[in-house]
Amino acid sequence: MNFEFNEDQKAIQKLARDFAQSELRPNAAKWDISGEFPFEIVPKLAALGFMGLTIPEKYAGAALDLTSAAIVIEEIAKECGSTALTLAAHNGLCQRHILDFASEEIKQKYLPDLAQGKKLGAWALTEPGSGSDASGLKTRAIADKDGFVLNGSKAFITQGSVGDTYVVLASTNPEKKQKGITAFLIEKGTPGFKSGKPEDKLGCRSSDTAQLSFENVRVSKDRVIGEVDRGFIDTLKILDKGRVIIGAMALGLGEAALRAAVKYAKEREQFGKPLSSFQAIQWKIANMSTELEAARLLVYRAAHLHSEGKRATLESSMAKLYASEAATRACNEAIQIHGGYGYIKEYPVERFWRDAKLCEIGEGTSEVQRMVISKSILE
Repeated sequence: MNFEFNEDQKAIQKLARDFAQSELRPNAAKWDISGEFPFEIVPKLAALGFMGLTIPEKYAGAALDLTSAAIVIEEIAKECGSTALTLAAHNGLCQRHILDFASEEIKQKYLPDLAQGKKLGAWALTEPGSGSDASGLKTRAIADKDGFVLNGSKAFITQGSVGDTYVVLASTNPEKKQKGITAFLIEKGTPGFKSGKPEDKLGCRSSDTAQLSFENVRVSKDRVIGEVDRGFIDTLKILDKGRVIIGAMALGLGEAALRAAVKYAKEREQFGKPLSSFQAIQWKIANMSTELEAARLLVYRAAHLHSEGKRATLESSMAKLYASEAATRACNEAIQIHGGYGYIKEYPVERFWRDAKLCEIGEGTSEVQRMVISKSILE
């Protein structure tokens, strides 16, 4: 069993780390405060191939495996959770759905612009009344002779107001529930399709999140992604890989919090000696480090299985569940180690905590992951 990254993966890791430290570290706090989407970073990410991480070269992508993609997301998250989330939704959801299930015509038309960062991708499943119960979505797509007419709304959509290309899930056969959902490709500017204002969020504040509305939106038959009524089945496969990416994001945020806590504990003195000399602090650091190392093994085991072309539903859910909760615990302990300073924005640990909390919610809550895991074991 080899737990080491290969030379190509180490090179990708260094590239992402250097970029994150030079371009994201100086700006992450400023972007977090403003809550505005940093459009200026997109071309820089694209120049490194990060806007098309796993997209084949024939569609202008970087053609990386999922392990390498997870490495990039982890390194980006260490400096800016918002940017990591932007990349996760753009790469792991929107583009992945198109790549795995769309027609060749759609792939050739849309993937190159997405992979080169000329357009931003969004993926719309969640609705105001359906979150964890995604199969209960109410957005309807009614077939007619020219294609489909969509009506409904979506909520909490990453890249919701800044996106250009949207993969939208809608019910085509409500009586069939999850077996009657279809995926559609819809472009910004399509008549009847509107984005709401960006949400004012707790964390990942410079990652755009907004509601979408559809009022008699016409979609032609050739913009159906995959087979009619099989969109939700395809979605589950997309989420398997997406959860690995969110696990990597959580891992990066947890490691950033650990790094900050260690630095502060060594520098801060109380009772005439550094905090790091106190056993209470040492044990916190030991627990944080151990849990994050366990999360790392889970995340990269799942990523490796996907990179080998294997289905890894159980492993992906375990990785996402454990990494997200371990990251939140690490961030919480980092704040505690910082004391009062951890509660103010001058220090980054409070931002890491706010960003990490999203990883317990997005792409399936911790509760949903436990459902997936228990079902896999008990079947």
